[in-house]
Amino acid sequence: MAAVPLASPLHATSVMISGRVLLLTGGSGCGKSDLALRLIDRGALLVSDDYTDLSTRDGVLYASPPARIAGQMEVRGIGIVDMAFAGEGPVALILDLDRAPDRMPDTPLPMTPLCGVDIPVIAFAALEASSAIKAEQALLRHGLGGTT
Repeated sequence: MAAVPLASPLHATSVMISGRVLLLTGGSGCGKSDLALRLIDRGALLVSDDYTDLSTRDGVLYASPPARIAGQMEVRGIGIVDMAFAGEGPVALILDLDRAPDRMPDTPLPMTPLCGVDIPVIAFAALEASSAIKAEQALLRHGLGGTT
């Protein structure tokens, strides 16, 4: 089946953990790149910083970097740095950094349709000291293809 692309890149930073992609969404300065850096330090692989291309194949949503920014990340206060990156990966979970997290999120999580595929979304606080560990746990517990 041919890939179905999103009309334009999604304003999201994306990282791959254990073969699944986390989309980090939110406005400028909310901590997308900061959280991605901490996840990368823990073994994640950058997919794309700030903007992510999305497409579907066989009912699966895939994230990839726009060609012009592939392998680059803006590190606030440092500049643009080159990084190892994944060319593509299946999206498993959206972390919404613009919304305050609930103490106990609803289960099942609400879904957001992207390119015709429903992806679970959770409100998330990116700038907490424990946010990288919490992001990994959210992916394990709530991400598509996880252990739920």
